[in-house]
Amino acid sequence: MSKPAILAVDDDPIVSAAITRDLQSRYGADYHIVRATSGPEALAMLAKLALRDQPVALIVADQRMPQMTGIEMLKQARAHAPTAKYLLLTAYADTDVAIKAINDIGLDYYLLKPWDPPQERLFPVVDDLLGDWRQANPDQASDVRVIGHRWSERSHDIKIFLSRNHVAYRWYDIERDAEARRLQDLARATPADLPLVLVPDGDTLRSPSTLELAGALGLRTSARQPLYDVCIVGGGPAGLAAAVYAASEGLSTVVVEREAPGGQAGQSAAIENYLGFPKGLTGADLAHRAIAQVSRFGAEMVLAREVVGFEARGPVRAALFDGSGEIEARALIVATGVSYRCLEIAGLSELTGRGVYYGVNASEASQTQGDDVYIVGAANSAGQAALNLSRYAKRVVLVIRAATLTGTMSQYLVERITSAPNIEVRYLTE
Repeated sequence: MSKPAILAVDDDPIVSAAITRDLQSRYGADYHIVRATSGPEALAMLAKLALRDQPVALIVADQRMPQMTGIEMLKQARAHAPTAKYLLLTAYADTDVAIKAINDIGLDYYLLKPWDPPQERLFPVVDDLLGDWRQANPDQASDVRVIGHRWSERSHDIKIFLSRNHVAYRWYDIERDAEARRLQDLARATPADLPLVLVPDGDTLRSPSTLELAGALGLRTSARQPLYDVCIVGGGPAGLAAAVYAASEGLSTVVVEREAPGGQAGQSAAIENYLGFPKGLTGADLAHRAIAQVSRFGAEMVLAREVVGFEARGPVRAALFDGSGEIEARALIVATGVSYRCLEIAGLSELTGRGVYYGVNASEASQTQGDDVYIVGAANSAGQAALNLSRYAKRVVLVIRAATLTGTMSQYLVERITSAPNIEVRYLTE
């Protein structure tokens, strides 16, 4: 894949040269920096990049330009650069217009001019936007391949583990893809061996456990030292926040997570009422940012290990792992979150992971193309799942026991659900 592009658009030649220079100095090694001095020129440039099959990661545009404003240009740019992040450079007088553009055209961020010094005002914003773009658009040439069956519980678990740990992979359905069957034959794999996970420079993994998979991928599954000041069991938002606070105070800190950082929040397709993110973000984005913050302060993450017991050993406490292994710490914090309350319906347990799922991972929505999907529940997570699935599924049916959604779901979600043409809500239904 060719190097992704960053397009800077400003009608002032001096300003255009300055923003291009700053972007080139910081991002030129990894991105192709191009510039335009008007909206029409920018759209022509985007069309040219699209013909070259060159992805566009970011468009930085001035708002006040002749012929076409920055927002007008960005609105049309989506046809040529559907995944690009949008950053609008604007004056204080135009902030209301910029805020409105967050909803109207999907503007990701607006920045008041001037942006000097760029190290403090421009680069942190662009770093975040490019990080999000990279996360949402992994290289399609990913070397990790998963061969399995759509209705396999183990295949589903493997895909969830990979996506929640930000490992890009290619999925091959044994029923739909000839390449999947070819790879199965090459591996001489039986149905019991599925899913297969093909990892570069490693042996073929046959229906691996998450611990085996994590080890093959180079994820850390054991602690670096025998004793810590703080051991946190659980890597959801509460556990990650505790790790940031502890490590930032200079305490040696380790987080033990059974599945993947982010907890149930990490599976959310959209979180729009979290302070500091006016456009909202996905649960995966929130988890990714939290992990980076944890790492920045020196805390460790131990993944794919389940804590099954604790022991008091004089002044320290030990967290015991399933199978073998342990961590000792002077203090333990248990932040294990909650488990889904299972629906008591005859026969449901046999279908769990094979068409019936608890929670919805954002990355799995595209696999419901053309399907009818039923969601049982009326909280915010159900509303976010319904909106995410409705982008792909033929029909989404929300089944709730109450007579209204407003008692259990945020108003902004209720408004979007009731206006979505392919979402149906069945009230007073169990």
